[in-house]
Amino acid sequence: MTLIDSKGRLFGKVSILDVAAALIILMVLFGIFLYPGTSGSVAQVGATTKLVEVDVMVRGLTASDPEGLFQSIQNSETTNIIIRNQPYGQVRIKNVQKLPRSTVVPQPDGSVIALPDPRPELNYTIDMLITLEDNAQITDTGPVFGNSKVKVGTQIELDGDLYNFNTSTVGVRVLEDS
Repeated sequence: MTLIDSKGRLFGKVSILDVAAALIILMVLFGIFLYPGTSGSVAQVGATTKLVEVDVMVRGLTASDPEGLFQSIQNSETTNIIIRNQPYGQVRIKNVQKLPRSTVVPQPDGSVIALPDPRPELNYTIDMLITLEDNAQITDTGPVFGNSKVKVGTQIELDGDLYNFNTSTVGVRVLEDS
């Protein structure tokens, strides 16, 4: 009995093409399931993790009870954030500061001063500066939360039990190793 017959069959039973196809399939399965590859995103390669504070500003948020919303956020320890429509997860709320609503009033001598805005509709709006804190990957181009870079101007969506609104990043500080 010959190894390969005249029809290209191995030991007269199995086609060489079938054996080659089976070997290719086995190599692909080995490569997918058994061979350890790199994990994580490209942004995490060669990056270190540090504690990062992010200041976000909320301007003109309308709510039926702005003071209750402010207290709810201030009493929360964490909130969920979404960066560029990519859910990141929970971050710590380090500080919440209510910002005053004022308007410029011209004076008879030509100068201007800022006074509290008397418009009644502003009883339903609030301005806040919120400081968020979490560990982030530090790359050559700045902090990365999950797979999203966070820089001044980045839109961040805050999502809590009773609120969901968009904010704008106004400050990013890299603090320390974590």
